[in-house]
Amino acid sequence: MAEISEVIKEKNIQKVHSFLRTNTKMSAILVFLLLGILSSITAAESVGVCYGVLGDSLPSKQEVVDLYESIGIGKMRIYFPEPDTLEALKGSGIELIMDVARESLQSLTDQNAAMDWVNTNVVPYAQEVNFKYISVGNEIRPDYNEAQYILPAMTNIHNAISSVNLGQIKVSTAIDLTLISNPYPPNDGVFNSQSYIIPIVEFLKNTEAPLLANIYPYFAYVGDKENIPLEYALFTQQGENSVGYQNLFDAMLDSVYAALEKAGAGDVKIVVSESGWPSAGGDGASAENAATYYANLIAHAKSGSGTPKRPGGSIETYLFAMFDENNKQGEESEKHFGLFTPDKSPKYQLTFN
Repeated sequence: MAEISEVIKEKNIQKVHSFLRTNTKMSAILVFLLLGILSSITAAESVGVCYGVLGDSLPSKQEVVDLYESIGIGKMRIYFPEPDTLEALKGSGIELIMDVARESLQSLTDQNAAMDWVNTNVVPYAQEVNFKYISVGNEIRPDYNEAQYILPAMTNIHNAISSVNLGQIKVSTAIDLTLISNPYPPNDGVFNSQSYIIPIVEFLKNTEAPLLANIYPYFAYVGDKENIPLEYALFTQQGENSVGYQNLFDAMLDSVYAALEKAGAGDVKIVVSESGWPSAGGDGASAENAATYYANLIAHAKSGSGTPKRPGGSIETYLFAMFDENNKQGEESEKHFGLFTPDKSPKYQLTFN
């Protein structure tokens, strides 16, 4: 009988081990599936749209927020603190990049002024508006007079936000790619004007904030049509080129990552704070090309494929822009980047969620 009991005991132990092994495998599978689902959710939430207001007859702020919500745009960028917009955003859950207006940069080199700015433009709304990033300056180049104010203002805004226990809001600045030398091949990318940008990059690294970068394949294409095929700029090229890239957007983005790596900040994330294609007003500017670019960029950002240098992740991206802006200065094409006309009619059939 004792021998029989031992046999039964041994069989039961074997069953328990088998159960544990099976459930361990099942748990691993469930974890894998859950991670996949979470990755898909993250990717699906990665596309936002910039809300510029330099146009006539634009909808009210509340109508704009309602439009974002109705078509599933979960992220917005605004270019200065605007009380009516912030009021309209209350309770929406829309993630927000809010810029410091260019004319305010100099004043914010004073810590007290920065504290006042935060107390006026952030604190009253912070419980109901989903602030994600504060951009201190947009495309401020090293030779601009305002360049001297960027890092002190970033530091002061960061300190002010931290002092009111809103440290989850990250402070950054938005650059354009004139700050990158040797952008091709992308691995050769390096920051120029290093005395300007390197201290900013070090600030971002120390505060675990992303670098905001405005990435425009359109302007790169227009500037070098002899060497850049339109298909490469529009995400429609078949197959990779000689350095392993299938589209210009990834190549431009990775040139900034290469520059960050050379600056000792390879772990700093890049948020694409603007990217778009005009429907009129310049070479290659057409409704057909714009529709193709926007649709393919949304799909790419949501795919979770990342870039050759940063594979397997979503690309947090903000399309430029929500509306055509007929009062913008500069080239005619600048007035035609909108996804919608001022009467809220869609220019293209796009899916955001």
